[in-house]
Amino acid sequence: MNNKTNCLAAIALSIFAITAQAEEIALVGSTVINPADGKVMPNATVVINGQKIENVATGKQNAAALGRQIDCAGKFILPGYIDTHVHFFQSGDLFTRPDGADLNSVRPYKDEVAWVKSHLNDVFTRYLRSGVTSVVDVGGPFWNFEVRKTANATAKAPRVAVAGPLISSVSREKLDLGDPPIVKIDTPDQAREFVRKLAEQNPDLVKIWYIVDKDHPVDAFRPIVRATIEESHAHKIRVAVHATELETARAAVEEGADVLVHSVIDKPVDDSFVKLLKDRHTILCPTLVVFERYGRTFSHQLNLTPEEKAWGNPEVIASLNVTKIPKDKLPARIRDALAKPDDALDRIKKTYHIALPNLKTLEDAGITIAAGTDAGNIGTIHGPALFREFQLMKEAGLTNMQILQCATANAAKLFGGDTGAQIGKIEKGNFADIVILRSNPLDDIAHASDIDTVIKNGAVYPADSILH
Repeated sequence: MNNKTNCLAAIALSIFAITAQAEEIALVGSTVINPADGKVMPNATVVINGQKIENVATGKQNAAALGRQIDCAGKFILPGYIDTHVHFFQSGDLFTRPDGADLNSVRPYKDEVAWVKSHLNDVFTRYLRSGVTSVVDVGGPFWNFEVRKTANATAKAPRVAVAGPLISSVSREKLDLGDPPIVKIDTPDQAREFVRKLAEQNPDLVKIWYIVDKDHPVDAFRPIVRATIEESHAHKIRVAVHATELETARAAVEEGADVLVHSVIDKPVDDSFVKLLKDRHTILCPTLVVFERYGRTFSHQLNLTPEEKAWGNPEVIASLNVTKIPKDKLPARIRDALAKPDDALDRIKKTYHIALPNLKTLEDAGITIAAGTDAGNIGTIHGPALFREFQLMKEAGLTNMQILQCATANAAKLFGGDTGAQIGKIEKGNFADIVILRSNPLDDIAHASDIDTVIKNGAVYPADSILH
């Protein structure tokens, strides 16, 4: 075959691919739930044309004239879920954070990282199986940017927004294999230089790890926070900040943080803090599930949901049984938790005693809350952990519609950019990222995981086929 024939064949294949992708699909007879505005549309038809939603209307709307119909009678259509706080450099297994529990003698951290890199496609499919069609990775090594590139080139993967290495007030040498996920920054000038280095990779966010303890008071790191945010904003990059204490979170927002990636867990939020978030249009991601998973894993009281057991990676889940580790190789933190399991549960209870009412206060005040899990941390399972987050948000007093809004329209705002503007809603012009449920999540948020079909970018995946 000569070059001209090759060229013609390639053009023909391209035309075929475009034509196939542009097939019209009509989802007929469902109830469409649009959490963005709280509207529910019964007996609806959603028309998908290629990657986009072309029309949403009541009735069949000449669906018979379209190329393909999918009968959705008795089913419920929502925007694909968005998890706005994940970490691809972490697997969720017992060995993924040696800075928190050093088990290098059981599994060297370099082996853990190699495993993580080799299982990215597996992680992608587990998000899709959970109806999660977009995720935000809020911090990891520079190879995080390759993860985004891989996801963008993979049909069976969520959309991915990423931050690079976390700009930190503390060092984590045990995570440094030459491309560290967390980088200690000591001066404002260093911060500006590092942001410029990050900007070359076109990050969706810059992440600050604002850790405060007796050796690292709030004010000591604040000039670095200020410099990081100023430099990031100069490059038109938003900044997300890990700040779990009220005064740390307040300082971060006062300095211009766009996103707080955790709940405040040390004390109740006050009126001035609520007003500050409202005035600055700050988005908050609660990550409730992660606060229980370390303590429950280490004390051998892990409470994985049925969804996590069914759709989480079985190798990751199997690793979380700390009783399988030889006792002489257990770090003190795990030994102590096993010796006093009630203490671990008490600490979790105290955290939620603050975090859950804080979430309700912020939701009631109209703060934009975006659902996220911190998946990848020990015991927080990539993909289905989102459904445990929903349970905890329900315990906080959010309505089912509010929870769904947090995981769709609000989460899309945190995702940001051109993509964020085209996800999180079932409406004309948005990407065809859709979850079809068998039962109504407005009746019970547990139904949010009763997934029949997932549609990502117009490609239709029967839920039970995704992991096979």
